[in-house]
Amino acid sequence: MKCEYQQYCGGCCFRDKTEEEYRRLKEDKVKGILAAALKQTDYVWEPPIFLPDGLRRRASMAFINDKNKLRLGFNENGNMQIVDCLKCPMLTPRLNALLPALRDFLEKLCAVKDMPKNKKKHRLTPCCIQNGDVLLLEADNGIDIVLESLADLKVGHRMEIADFVNANDAVIRFSYRQNAFSPIEPIAAKLKPIIKIGKYEVEVAPGTFLQASKQGEEVLIGKVKEYVGNTAGKIADLFCGIGTFSYPLAENSQNKIVAADVNKALLKGFKNSVYHNMIHNVEIVEKNLFKYPFAADELAEFEVVVLDPPRAGASAQVKELAAADELKKPKKVVMVSCNPHSFVNDANVLLDGGYKMDKAVMVDQFVYSKHTEMVALFTKK
Repeated sequence: MKCEYQQYCGGCCFRDKTEEEYRRLKEDKVKGILAAALKQTDYVWEPPIFLPDGLRRRASMAFINDKNKLRLGFNENGNMQIVDCLKCPMLTPRLNALLPALRDFLEKLCAVKDMPKNKKKHRLTPCCIQNGDVLLLEADNGIDIVLESLADLKVGHRMEIADFVNANDAVIRFSYRQNAFSPIEPIAAKLKPIIKIGKYEVEVAPGTFLQASKQGEEVLIGKVKEYVGNTAGKIADLFCGIGTFSYPLAENSQNKIVAADVNKALLKGFKNSVYHNMIHNVEIVEKNLFKYPFAADELAEFEVVVLDPPRAGASAQVKELAAADELKKPKKVVMVSCNPHSFVNDANVLLDGGYKMDKAVMVDQFVYSKHTEMVALFTKK
């Protein structure tokens, strides 16, 4: 699908290609990275899974009020200038439908000039919002928004937010934080955003990282379940996030899932959801797997380890898997990766440590971008 912004926008760098050219380029790039550096060549490369356009349920859009003219969109390719987007073909129809109202709201928000006073009642510099980001998420029951801006929210800003949420049926919650590392403050909420993972309804905390599309998430879950196969017993879900793989794996009552991640707020929501859904075979552990991975002797109790690390990979954890006693190693390691380069590094550690890679598949849910995901199955030699 063509886009009027494709010459400038940095989000879809391959949108000028035909679909056939794009898919061949994307697959060849990943296969080339594996061929150049992976220590094993005799594995099954499954047919790549390409998702269609218009499925992105999650997006971070930048905005700036420049000389009383609002720009809302994504950064240009190679710099930080904002491409003003009226619509985006990679977003879901529901998110695209919200953009005009969101633009109008941001114009009103930037026009608010709150005049604070000090203790001597002298007027200070006006407190106003001139730039920031809006994080959009389409949950199953509505749209969740997080505003990021260094400016403090004042009464006028909060009133505009409340009016915007009340006026738009599609928006069910609006939150605020100063930056990605600041606490999130819910400002207005009509419903708790819910997504369905497997057979469970899962509450989504503000700012939670999710797979880019619901369909992409379902594909990844399907491949993880396929690679885990009939193996039943104790399963480690490491870098578990919201529990994307824990929930479907827990549907088998023979499994005991130990899910680990480092984000306290995220794990709190995960625990609440597990309790709400009365799931008895999931144990949630707060653990920094970069600094304190599961040790080699701890891994002996697991039949399968599922890894879904961020782009940096899971270096510390795969070293412990490789170091585990040959007779006690987990039978399978299923790795989900969003970075082929870090995947190769981690895979080579496993290959040197008594595992072989049986098969791998590429999943393209970041349509027309440079990013791609993989799922791979490793078994004991």
